[in-house]
Amino acid sequence: MTTILVTGATGTLGRQVSERLRTAGADVRGLSRRSPSYAVDLRDGKGLDAAVEGADAIVHCASTPRGGDDRAAGFLIDAAKRAGTPHLLYISIVGVDRLPLGYYTVKRRVERMIEDSGLGSTILRTTQFHDLVLRILSGAAKLPVLPVPSGVRVQPVDSGEVADRLAALALGEPAGRVPDLGGPEVRAFTDLAGAFLKAGGRKRRVVPVRLAGQAYAGYRRGDHLAPGHAVGTVTFEEFLDRRHRHPA
Repeated sequence: MTTILVTGATGTLGRQVSERLRTAGADVRGLSRRSPSYAVDLRDGKGLDAAVEGADAIVHCASTPRGGDDRAAGFLIDAAKRAGTPHLLYISIVGVDRLPLGYYTVKRRVERMIEDSGLGSTILRTTQFHDLVLRILSGAAKLPVLPVPSGVRVQPVDSGEVADRLAALALGEPAGRVPDLGGPEVRAFTDLAGAFLKAGGRKRRVVPVRLAGQAYAGYRRGDHLAPGHAVGTVTFEEFLDRRHRHPA
């Protein structure tokens, strides 16, 4: 039986990857700070060796915009080397090599660390999840109007489809940097805001807001998009409909 360690196993993506791998017959070790079996804090790496030992592959989903992903990846890579793990799979983001955001810069650094580690590896970049777009719009909708970044387009992808791809890659051989996975549609943020309001039966005036800075300019250029890899099939409206029918 294939043994696969999934970091961030209680998160939006890690949970779904774990479910798919178990369905495929893999022995899944779910690693997180609160895991009943593999409780590891990647910020200090304690307990990693026991979690990694004997794993055929590691799917590294754990991540935080608060910083420290590179430090955590260092602990994970070192443990994988000591254990002789043959395959380390990492989920990254389209645009990490183009957008001047701190979180993206660290994600790109982790990519390089994995590429230079000498381990067999696979790196998949995806566009933003529907969940992230929903979280941004839900927060903004608390205001009397709904502000959205002016001139920005988004290509949201369903996290379940990303989980499908990651699980398939984890059960295969190391493949290096694989083709990006983008959502089915490139949409104006204002358009997605309208879909969000309609799905929830809300009424707000959508107000495009022009921002400053190089990162915003990159978003306006579309540095975070992958129109040539629009392989996802679930639209934002379909995602919202599913959430309303089956609330978490």
